[in-house]
Amino acid sequence: MSQASAKRPRQKGPGRPEGLSNIRDAIMDAAESQFAELGYAGTSLREIADAVNVTQALISYYFGSKYGLFQETFLRRGLMISTERIERLDALLAAGKPTVRDIVRSFLSPTLALRATTQGRAFLRLQARLHTEPPEISYPLRSGAYGVSTQRYVDAIRLALPHLRELDAYWRVTLMVGTYLYAFSDTHRMEEMVPEGLYDPEDTESLIDQVTRFVTGGFEAA
Repeated sequence: MSQASAKRPRQKGPGRPEGLSNIRDAIMDAAESQFAELGYAGTSLREIADAVNVTQALISYYFGSKYGLFQETFLRRGLMISTERIERLDALLAAGKPTVRDIVRSFLSPTLALRATTQGRAFLRLQARLHTEPPEISYPLRSGAYGVSTQRYVDAIRLALPHLRELDAYWRVTLMVGTYLYAFSDTHRMEEMVPEGLYDPEDTESLIDQVTRFVTGGFEAA
């Protein structure tokens, strides 16, 4: 092989345009926003293609189908959240028996960080909307992204609260999920309810503190 051939970058797929190494992420960014606003059924590949200025054929080349695109777009961040939750929980358990508040905070923190960016907020809306999608779409994605990590948190809560019945632990983890999905997903409910100047929607520390205290109180209730 010649030196020139050795230095030539290898194409990653047939007919892939040069200089578009980030096009998959750009497509998923556009899909994330469209799916978050319009839902799975309401979003078309044409709208996503137009938003990124690519062809539908290129989207099909990368993702195979609209569901393939939806799946990869959701799992891109969902699996990262799940991994970070497990890492945070492992660190807590390694340091000793964590409090319920510590467990709740470690569960919420990875998702809260997404509120710092426009694209992250789009994912939070997408995640909340997933619960309204048909079961054949939502169940496999939710289980694939969060099944393992959520079970780990159920186990941790039962360790921290040994008197809590197993069913109660599952219920309260489920209610924690519902609480943070609503609170973190930009419903703007607080802006509508609270007198002007009293609430700052950008105060993420206050947000996580309020949700943590509320959820911790629910877990520790009789």
